[in-house]
Amino acid sequence: MSTTEDRVTAIVPSLVEEAVTAPSMHNAQPWRFRHRAGTRLLSLYGDPERTLPVGDPDHRALHIGCGAALLNLRVAAAYHGWRAVPELMPDPLDPWRLVDVVLEEDSGTTDPGLADLRPAVARRHTSRFPFSPEPIAPEILDGLGAAALLEGGRLIVPGSWHADAVMDLVHDAELFESASDAMRAEIVTWTRTGRAGEGPATEGVPSSAFGPRQHGTSAPARDFDVTHSAPDRAAAAFEERPQTALLCTEADLPEDWLRAGQSVERVLLQATLDGLATSMISQPLEWPELRDLARDPRSRTGFVQMVFRFGYGPAGTATPRRPVAEVLDIV
Repeated sequence: MSTTEDRVTAIVPSLVEEAVTAPSMHNAQPWRFRHRAGTRLLSLYGDPERTLPVGDPDHRALHIGCGAALLNLRVAAAYHGWRAVPELMPDPLDPWRLVDVVLEEDSGTTDPGLADLRPAVARRHTSRFPFSPEPIAPEILDGLGAAALLEGGRLIVPGSWHADAVMDLVHDAELFESASDAMRAEIVTWTRTGRAGEGPATEGVPSSAFGPRQHGTSAPARDFDVTHSAPDRAAAAFEERPQTALLCTEADLPEDWLRAGQSVERVLLQATLDGLATSMISQPLEWPELRDLARDPRSRTGFVQMVFRFGYGPAGTATPRRPVAEVLDIV
């Protein structure tokens, strides 16, 4: 009869396979996993070779992406009857060791809602398409807020003036981006259009996920076609007033970024189950001079870690992922 540790080792690859479907900035997939066979420990590391020095110099987005992968791992573990118990930033001497996860046999008494999210793990995709103007019901937004709270985040649905201010910051960020050769070059590094010399097809944002060109005013969705290498893209009018929400945390340390990542992914999975299309708007958060302005000064919203765009429309296309063998070491 196999031991608990042997069963953990047997299931770890399938847990990691679901974990890495998480979103990450430019689909850089900045994670690595390490499992010592014969133990119940699985460690999640940030990958220093997959950082974004221009768009994410402090590695905040890297931590958020890894936090999202952690949430997916917890969902997959719960679905298979395990409880994944995380310890954030377990080694002060190794800042790239982001999380230690101990896998325990689950009695079904802790957060049973995690397993219910599992169907959305494979269905969740970032949508860079226009959404309809149909308003999202308050009870759905309340449910998304509850999902964020379960992971230590707070979801803020901005009022009219605040929503307009956030979109103004998005447009400001687009101007900053267009004026920065370094930022544009970094985005090009992580796009895949079939040009010679591009990186592996298992990472980055493929042209199939660009979505249509914006017709008229600036779109809330980032346009990855920096070099206009996809001339056959159709143009479309995006919604005039995007339905947005802000994910905030009380503090702004690496542990908070990991919690934010788990909140981000839990919100996205719940939104997917609720029939919503989703995308993330990180552009104004990538510029220090704009990020603080995303906060509502009249409320205690804390630090804005992500801006969501929700709506009804195309769900978006799947983006590639590296195979498990490239991101998991079993020693």
